Amino acid sequence: MSTTTPPVQPASTPAGTLDVSATQRVPFGRLVRVELRKSLDTRAGRWFAGSIIALCLAIVLITAFAAPDAAQDFGFFLSVSGATLGYFLPILLILMVTSEWSQRTGLVTFTLEPHRARVVGAKFCAGLLLGLGLIVVAFAIGALGNVIAGGTWDVETGVLVNGFIVANLIGILLGFAIGMLLMNSPAAIVAYFIYTLVLPIAVGILGAFQEWFADLAPWIEFNTAQASLFEGDAVPTGEELGQLLVSGFIWLVVPFAVGLWRLLRAEPK
Repeated sequence: MSTTTPPVQPASTPAGTLDVSATQRVPFGRLVRVELRKSLDTRAGRWFAGSIIALCLAIVLITAFAAPDAAQDFGFFLSVSGATLGYFLPILLILMVTSEWSQRTGLVTFTLEPHRARVVGAKFCAGLLLGLGLIVVAFAIGALGNVIAGGTWDVETGVLVNGFIVANLIGILLGFAIGMLLMNSPAAIVAYFIYTLVLPIAVGILGAFQEWFADLAPWIEFNTAQASLFEGDAVPTGEELGQLLVSGFIWLVVPFAVGLWRLLRAEPK
């Protein structure tokens, strides 16, 4: 008498459980494209990015007609365009980060991509690409202003590299760090304006009355330390470089690290 062995049934998934173990991970490039689209796909995002470009163009054109002829060269217009961009670019990065909490889309985003560090990395890459694109546009606007004014094409290396490129890259990192640290659009924007406007004035007033604080300020206040980046072809000295590194660690690295730690552990709503 022969016996037959019943076929082995595959282990069944418990009722109510969705097995996603075989689901492929979303490509990182697609995440970056999604974050870029999210930053510009809304009316607010498009208007804000467009307003930055329009403001750079307006200020450069006004400067081209109003500034003395002796001051008009490519480096001058590059400084004007770059300074205008650098003032508002961090806000765009802040909104890219905080929108997940302000608009309550974080739950959907982190459900579709549960590896939160990949989402943060995609946001950072998208913000960097968007910022670099705006830097290129600001460069073109500066060149346009110089053409209209009929200025020379002289530009100091320090103005181009330090005052235009490096300063705006620092702004990108700063906006991203503040956005991660606070994860709230109004609070982050207010904190940015305090850092940009109130803090330098307070430091300047204290430094004017206390000589010891004037010597200390570049070591603890990042805006003051960055002054060496805007001094033409001047290469920062060893002391100035040390001031940039120390104050940058306080105002850039620490908020970035704490903000990243907080964002990776925050409960999306």
